[in-house]
Amino acid sequence: MKTRYDLVIRNGEVIDGSGQPRFLADIAILGDRILVVARRNTPGEPAGLIGEREIDATGLIVAPGFIDVHTHDDTALISNPGMTMKTSQGVTTVVCGNCGASAAPVSVSRLPALLSLIAKDTALLAPDFATLAARVEAAQPAVNSAFLIGHSTLRFAAMGEDLERPARDDEIEHMRTLLQTCLEQGAIGLSSGLYYPPAAAATTDEVARVAEPLGRLGGLYTAHMRHESELILDSLDETFEIGRRAGAPVIVSHHKCSGRNNFGRMRETLPKIDAAREKQDIAFDVYPYIASSTVLMRDRIDLAEKVLVTWSDAVEGVAGRDLRDIAAEWGVTVYEAADRLEPAGAIYFTMHESDVQAALSHPAAMVGSDGLPLDSHPHPRLWGTFPRVLGHYCRDLKLFPLEDAVHRMTGLSAQRFKLRDRGAVREGAFADLCLFDAATVIDTATFAQPATPARGIDTVIVNGVVTWQQGAATGLRAGRVLRREAIAE
Repeated sequence: MKTRYDLVIRNGEVIDGSGQPRFLADIAILGDRILVVARRNTPGEPAGLIGEREIDATGLIVAPGFIDVHTHDDTALISNPGMTMKTSQGVTTVVCGNCGASAAPVSVSRLPALLSLIAKDTALLAPDFATLAARVEAAQPAVNSAFLIGHSTLRFAAMGEDLERPARDDEIEHMRTLLQTCLEQGAIGLSSGLYYPPAAAATTDEVARVAEPLGRLGGLYTAHMRHESELILDSLDETFEIGRRAGAPVIVSHHKCSGRNNFGRMRETLPKIDAAREKQDIAFDVYPYIASSTVLMRDRIDLAEKVLVTWSDAVEGVAGRDLRDIAAEWGVTVYEAADRLEPAGAIYFTMHESDVQAALSHPAAMVGSDGLPLDSHPHPRLWGTFPRVLGHYCRDLKLFPLEDAVHRMTGLSAQRFKLRDRGAVREGAFADLCLFDAATVIDTATFAQPATPARGIDTVIVNGVVTWQQGAATGLRAGRVLRREAIAE
């Protein structure tokens, strides 16, 4: 008697996440795992698999679900568990806690400006990772999640609001202990955001000492570097040093060269990264846009060709507007307008397209959206990152083959972040899958209309459960928290 599987996907063209050439196959899923990948020699050849439910994938690519390695979805997983902005573009796993800002471990009565990127209510912050993970699991989000612990969050916990100085030895020890506890509870690593005011006064030595548990416990280090403009090479050196001293793999976050004076400097940074990779484990993530997005900051305005306001707690009705237009309307400078709007967020047009393409094409590059789900007028990368790589950069510009594009969204990401049995279409892997039309897949989110789902994403499956199908969420949510203990090699 033949096995009857929960789900069989027939006639699909499989790109398995390894970077190897595509192949025709039928796929059988039982529970949360892929049990059979039955290759076919010719279309229509029967594989003999029987499913309680079947999907005809004729004309579609069957790929691993995309892994968004750079997100700020920490509390959105709780407050918006449907996570439509991710499932609609084929994402099945998100990595949270980036740029030094995580929802744990910290308990504060007043929300610090940096943490407003990831939370709008202090009640969603947690004193340790175990508490945060339990809240995410209770919300039953539609995607899987893995969590970094933010160095800035550790500073809030150890130093309160006295942050404009390096940490003392006892405070460093406190941060290191908090990090170790969170790693033991399942967090996957440490992130830093030395560019931002809460951590700008931290020394290289402070971060390296805090990061010490990473090497012992198998965590990784991700860095929103201190500088991404004139001093970018120095910041790369600092990032690599912290990783070496911690004995941890390094991920450079959203690698970019910011500001007109730095256009074209990927020709300096990428060879530097290559040279360092010969001595230590280094990779980076990148998003496919020439504009960044974060909190509104005076010193970032001068780097940008244009600044769009994404939210403001002080002034209503400004989300989506150009900062220069707001300033002109008020009869003030852009800096005075920024002061009046804060706390606020903004999109900054600071990069050159040639640099974005160079970064995307590099073999160490993974794709991460860096989207901010709590912004009232978000950057379009929140909804469009992965289909934009597949459609615009891969199909239309032919920047790289489709197998390569899928690899840097899936298999490479799973390998770098030690997400065991994710990011692959193979027997025994978790059934996280994305079925898409390679001829039509494209982002539709724009800077004017950012919250619009992509075209060409047919079906998304998370842990064997169909979460998105034919342009709509199914309402089923099967995401899990991926803990370090379960994924460490």
